[in-house]
Amino acid sequence: MNLAPAERRQFAWITVGAIAVFAALRLLPTGTNLSHMDFRVDPRAGNVIEFCDPANPQFIPVVAAKSPVKMTVALGQGAAPGAPGVATVRLATTNGKPLRVQDLLVTHTERLHLLIVDPALRDYQHVHPTPTGEPGEWRFTFTPRRGGTYRFFSDFTPAATGRGLYASADHDIASRTGTDEGALAPGLETVQDGHRFTLGIAPQPARAGRPIDLQFAITRSEGGAVPLQPVMDAYAHLVAFDEARSGFAHLHPVEADLAKPPAATNPVLNFKLTIPRPGRYIVWAQVNLGGKETFVPFGLSVAE
Repeated sequence: MNLAPAERRQFAWITVGAIAVFAALRLLPTGTNLSHMDFRVDPRAGNVIEFCDPANPQFIPVVAAKSPVKMTVALGQGAAPGAPGVATVRLATTNGKPLRVQDLLVTHTERLHLLIVDPALRDYQHVHPTPTGEPGEWRFTFTPRRGGTYRFFSDFTPAATGRGLYASADHDIASRTGTDEGALAPGLETVQDGHRFTLGIAPQPARAGRPIDLQFAITRSEGGAVPLQPVMDAYAHLVAFDEARSGFAHLHPVEADLAKPPAATNPVLNFKLTIPRPGRYIVWAQVNLGGKETFVPFGLSVAE
């Protein structure tokens, strides 16, 4: 396409103006001294965690992949099965820069989410550490229900990127009895606290590498309205772990508008998920029933 001299000049000025606006926006203060490059991993490192798109929920192999953020967890002396203890988590980029409060965005009402699970997948907890004032240091209270090597997954969004990232760390909890029960083996229906919880899966069987639709439903055992309330800006959260605890998928319902609650007597929420590998997975649902947070496990088998 041939442009007249006047049109070429106009196009050039528009281009220069757009570049100037972009440069000015990049210079605006964001509250963080970290940049996008602080969260990049050398591709020669092999398998790395990429920035994650919440609109395309997938299972993230956090342990096997190299994260651009290093995480450590320290538990106080009081942490033991059934006993609360104060714990500290530290987050820093691989080049040593701490992740401070202003370095993380608020996502689902919190800046930092910790997803904690024991070796048998029987004890799942979701906690939100608070900053201590020391750069990169966050504190939380943790009451393990079992012994063994607990795995802590962190879920956060750097302000410099606006995309979700993850890291993990392990910590041993001494068992009081010396033995613990085996792996959790739930089905797709559970009755707990006077409510019946079900998880529907389509298509059947669920297959690795293919999108899966999950339908989570609740009814009261004696009938009547379910006192479902929002938790972390959603009416339910699902978290899927594999048996090896190599990673997880943190899912939010398709029904994202809190102004449109699900049906009172039979609330149903829909989720989407892609599992990369076949195997046995445990899906933990987290809901708020009348002001009480409730966690319910389901079993999910994924075929080749």
